[in-house]
Amino acid sequence: MVTKLDILVLAAHPDDAELGCGGTIVKHVQLGYKVGVVDFTRGELGTRGTIQTREQEAKDAANILGLSVRENLGLRDGFFRHTEEDILKVVQSIRTYQPEIVLANAIKDRHPDHGKGANLAYEACFLSGLAKVETDRDGKKQSPWRPKQVYHYIQSQLLMPDFVVDISQHWEQKIQSVKAYKTQFFDPKSAEPETYISKPEFLTFLEARAKEFGHAINAPYGEGFVAANMLGVDNLFNLK
Repeated sequence: MVTKLDILVLAAHPDDAELGCGGTIVKHVQLGYKVGVVDFTRGELGTRGTIQTREQEAKDAANILGLSVRENLGLRDGFFRHTEEDILKVVQSIRTYQPEIVLANAIKDRHPDHGKGANLAYEACFLSGLAKVETDRDGKKQSPWRPKQVYHYIQSQLLMPDFVVDISQHWEQKIQSVKAYKTQFFDPKSAEPETYISKPEFLTFLEARAKEFGHAINAPYGEGFVAANMLGVDNLFNLK
């Protein structure tokens, strides 16, 4: 039986979800919501690690985050495109898990796959709601489903967030989920080549970014998001 999710995180690579919105995931899981992640690629072009190690690391991180489900679409790392085939694979996942909210990659970032992932996710969310776009899973025709909201987490490049989630109580768990990717981040014992994210300064940067966003809302740590569409509120007193 497939689990219906409250929040579905779409990510170009294993570890994008942890880095971009790991604290927000943990927060909502602890609030009782069902959250899942669908990774587009296996990160097979990454300098460090292998497909097998990253697969295990993604499982370990999923356990730390408390995910209800995690799957990988097996799209080509670095080469997935806005093709009908790739879009329909994402549509199939959206219809499978019927999320109310989708969190997707940064709309613009240092890694081109992130911007491509953001656009692929947004387009798939729209097409998923069209009855004449037909998909099936396990031989069964799927029903149309469109999430109520699509939000983009912020990654390497600084983008001005439309809102910030207070993750102060969940920062340590977020970092644990990031460090589950042992081959990707700083390890003084590793003999693999140094990369942009494996430098010790990268984790320092990650914390500084979270503190910056947290400071903006008078909290120790925060994660910022860009809204795909205009946001509305019912009550001004519920804003932080």
